[in-house]
Amino acid sequence: MGLFDDDFYSTKISRRHLRRSPKQQQGWRAPKHRKKGLSTWQVSLISSLLSAIFVVLLFVVFTGLNSARNPVDLINTVSADPFNRISVAADKVSPSVVSILNHNEFSRSNPDDAALGSGVIFKQDDGKAYIITNSHVISGADDLEIVSSDGVSREAEIVGQDSINDIAVLSIDGKGISTVIELGDSDNLRAGETVIAVGNPLGLGGTLTSGIISYTSRLIPISLNQDGVYDWEQKVIQTDAAINEGNSGGALVDLKGRLIGINTMKISDTGVEGLGFAIPVNDVMKTVDGIMQYGKVVRPYLGVYTLDLDNPYAPIDAEQRKQLKLPQNITSGVIVLEAHGPAQLSGLQLNDVIVQLDKEPIASTRELRKYLYDEKKVGDTLEITFYRDGKLQTSNCKLTDKPSEAEIEAGLGDR
Repeated sequence: MGLFDDDFYSTKISRRHLRRSPKQQQGWRAPKHRKKGLSTWQVSLISSLLSAIFVVLLFVVFTGLNSARNPVDLINTVSADPFNRISVAADKVSPSVVSILNHNEFSRSNPDDAALGSGVIFKQDDGKAYIITNSHVISGADDLEIVSSDGVSREAEIVGQDSINDIAVLSIDGKGISTVIELGDSDNLRAGETVIAVGNPLGLGGTLTSGIISYTSRLIPISLNQDGVYDWEQKVIQTDAAINEGNSGGALVDLKGRLIGINTMKISDTGVEGLGFAIPVNDVMKTVDGIMQYGKVVRPYLGVYTLDLDNPYAPIDAEQRKQLKLPQNITSGVIVLEAHGPAQLSGLQLNDVIVQLDKEPIASTRELRKYLYDEKKVGDTLEITFYRDGKLQTSNCKLTDKPSEAEIEAGLGDR
């Protein structure tokens, strides 16, 4: 049975009731054993009262949220309007994004010549605030100036940097800083998600752009030495959110205001637009954790400068190949130009051509570096197979810790 005596309620008077005479109707009484239901006007009154109470409660709740202006609460309650979600996420994130001015010898006389970039405050500890940015943003810096979202300028110190993954960590005085960014999970991203890029493009600090994730995990070949030879692959999030010069090191966030990537590069060829890239936050934090603990990323170190045998930008000629005395069927491999540290101790020397590591084929410097960093760790023994004067040889090498950037610049090898 429902609220009323019948399973189905109707406001129409039954025909049976209409057939009764006025006298019969006047003398009719319901059986004593049946309970009398609510009348129509009573139901209407109760419904009206409940509706009024519900509306008042909704008004109180939303008025309280709007008056509080708490982005963390708003971002979890406002979901109907995607544009409103962008605004709320931006309010949450913006205080944790800073502008970076890289002052060098050229900007001493003219501050406008300072290189520009962005950074993200991710941690506060013991009176200091820590910032993630790109390694290339702070390259060649004499001193670094951080400008927070409230316009306050602070000097920054470099905690450490990693040119391989293009990540650096800076520290500043944490006084007056109250917001650090919330970290997201870049492994659970989906193509088509709306994202926001916040940074300092062309010196316009606090700039916000939005777009979608175009591709969640793309491998982009890069040249670490800027010599045109691709010797590493960077895993990135591809987005069509506008990223311009100065956005590097800034935040790519989701609609909950969580950091999902560090903006790092764009493709700016003529006729190309909407191709921006960010380093996934899960990869970023692996690098950051190493920097915070050791001041650098601990990687296995072989100690060789190399040239690809089939390098299209600097191909070896017939005379050079003749000097290497390689079999005709060997068309790819890595030529050793210099050997330092572990490589030198293992006996490698100029013009050796590496073709295998632990019996895995190695066709290029990129493959050598990737195998070394992905498959080996400090203290491991590496079996190197190489050609010397046309003869196939093997040597075992015990890998050590990779030297610092300063040591590498001093000539201690880059792999």
